[in-house]
Amino acid sequence: MKKVIAAFNMTLDGVCDHTTGVADEDLHKHYAELIDNGGVILYGRTTYQLMQFWQELLKKPSGEKSRDDFANSIDNIQKLIFSNTLKDTAWDTAKLAKRSLDEEILELKQHAEKDILVGSRSLIIQLLNRNLIDELQICIHPIIEGKGLSLFDQIENKIMLKLIKTKLLSSGAAVFYYEPTRE
Repeated sequence: MKKVIAAFNMTLDGVCDHTTGVADEDLHKHYAELIDNGGVILYGRTTYQLMQFWQELLKKPSGEKSRDDFANSIDNIQKLIFSNTLKDTAWDTAKLAKRSLDEEILELKQHAEKDILVGSRSLIIQLLNRNLIDELQICIHPIIEGKGLSLFDQIENKIMLKLIKTKLLSSGAAVFYYEPTRE
């Protein structure tokens, strides 16, 4: 069975916002590699619509290799979108989920050839609360935002984690790889 890997960026004070952080070459390479090794990425509507930015970059490349490579990676991976309002994904490699999050995850875990990635805050929270995350990759940026949406503000119960690896990026951002300990 393949792993469910939740990966997300946040500031040192726990704020998760796609407009804050250090989106440099190292970060784009890091996430392109993760995506290239995944089989599918799950998004909620809001994050999915933010990620559609990369479709435009495919049409008009930036000339910055790491950004353009990331755009190709995000374009190539299958995307499963959880939304009650979207009717069309407008992306050939994206489809709307037809079943509940739990049902989709269980089906994917049984049949996936590669790891299942989760890239939306709302889905990460739901899956952590249901004990369905196998690995949590949190990239902490060297920024104190002071205000904004907290990544973990809706966790229902304490979740113990085991640090399995770290990776330091040139910007000073650090990726922490954790496995939940199932007690």
